[in-house]
This record gives sequence, structure tokens and C-alpha cells, in this order.
Amino acid sequence: MKRNFLFLLIFVLLVIAIAEWIGFQSIPIGKFNIGLLPLVFAIIITMILGIQFFRKGIIKKIYRKENVNFASKYLIFIMLPLMARYGADVAPKLKEILSIGWVFLIQEIGNLGTVVLGLPIALLIGLRREAIGATLGIGREGELAYISEKYTLESPEGRGVLSLYIIGTLFGAIFFSVFAPVLLDMGFRVEALAMASGVGSGSMMTAASSSLVARVPELGDTIRAYASASQLLTSFLGTFTMVFLAAPLQKFMYKVFIRGDK
Repeated sequence: MKRNFLFLLIFVLLVIAIAEWIGFQSIPIGKFNIGLLPLVFAIIITMILGIQFFRKGIIKKIYRKENVNFASKYLIFIMLPLMARYGADVAPKLKEILSIGWVFLIQEIGNLGTVVLGLPIALLIGLRREAIGATLGIGREGELAYISEKYTLESPEGRGVLSLYIIGTLFGAIFFSVFAPVLLDMGFRVEALAMASGVGSGSMMTAASSSLVARVPELGDTIRAYASASQLLTSFLGTFTMVFLAAPLQKFMYKVFIRGDK
């Protein structure tokens, strides 16, 4: 186990070095510029090497179940210093943030978008009870805990939230790092996009805000402060929004769209 763990640490350092060597890349597609962060390249590399076809020899030892479980279990220790850094970014901009505090509160209503927009689409493509778990939120720890307590993870609702959790883990950061600069090119204000970066996921927020900073470096401090404040607020209010607004609305909409399905 110790030897395989050493392989994991060396592998992580190599992936980080390669991703940083590639650096930030801006890819023009028509009138849009898609920014790809080193974080994205690190995720892509580890995802590709994690495919069963490549799991041979030393790669197989690196991707042992024990190493994968360790990485998943202790990811929080990597995220905590990052959250502390973002908390420190909020302080210099606190007065500015408080002056538009009501906007941060209003943007919490945007968390209902997964229900209002996602639920009809999920039902349209054939999902039923699975759609409840998949569209309650963005499928992170809060939604996972709520669905597991209310329905259990063995239920259709549990399968829905687990599927979204896995997809978000694999592709969430990549999507947000690409989508944020695309919206910037479409004319959205960078401050609004920075606030929208705080969706309740540390990795997704980091990917989105870092892409924006790379595109508008002169507003880097503002972007990080807005994104951090939004993230902290979402983490605090997100559970209440989910339980008292999203879940009842979802239940009502489900009954309207699917009559007779208990």
C-alpha cells in the first residue's frame, strides 16, 4: 500500500507539472475565445489515463481502489486552504460587496433554475423519479445528503443524484472553465459572471473565476472577491433554498407533468 501510495504522489506531481507547463490556453472558435486552464488539462490527463485500456503496469498501481478512495476521502483537505484563500480575497472588497448585498441574495433564486429548466427536460427525455434527484440542484454534497436521507441512494431518486454527482465531478470544472469566458464574449458583465461562479462547488467556482481572471486580469481582485462571496453565501443559504423552495417547487411541477405517478 505504501509503495502504491508513493506512486500516486509522484503521479500527481507529474500531472501538475505537465498541466502547468501547458499553461492557460485560449482557443478561438468563431467570435468566441474558450479559455482552458491548467486545471482542465490536469483533469483531462487523469481522466484519460483512468480509462481501463490504459490501466496497465504502473498506471494500474496508481489507480488502485485504495488510492482512488484516499484521493476522494481527503480532497477536502486540499479545498480548505483554497476556501481560506478565497475568504481572504473577500475582505479587501467587503465594503463594495455589502453595497450590492441584495444582488447576492437575489442571485440565490438562480439555484431554482435546475428545477424550472432541468426538470421538464429530464422528463422529456424519459426520466421519471430519477429526475427528482438529478434536478434538485447541481448534484453536490448538499443534494446528495438530502436525497439519501429522504429517499435512500438505492431509490430511483438516489440513482439520479448519484449520476449527476459523478458527472459533475468528472466534467463540472471543465464545463465551467469553458462556459464562463463564452458568456463573457456574449456580452455579460464580468462582475455578474463572477457572482454566478459561486454555485456551491469549490472546484467549479475556481474553474469559472480563474478563467475570467485569465481573460480580464485587471479585474482579478474583484472577480475573486465576488466569486468567493457568492460561494460562501451559496454554501450557507443553499441548503435552505433547496429544502424550502426547490424541493416543494419540484414536487409541484412533477405532479403537474406526471399525473398519477406517486
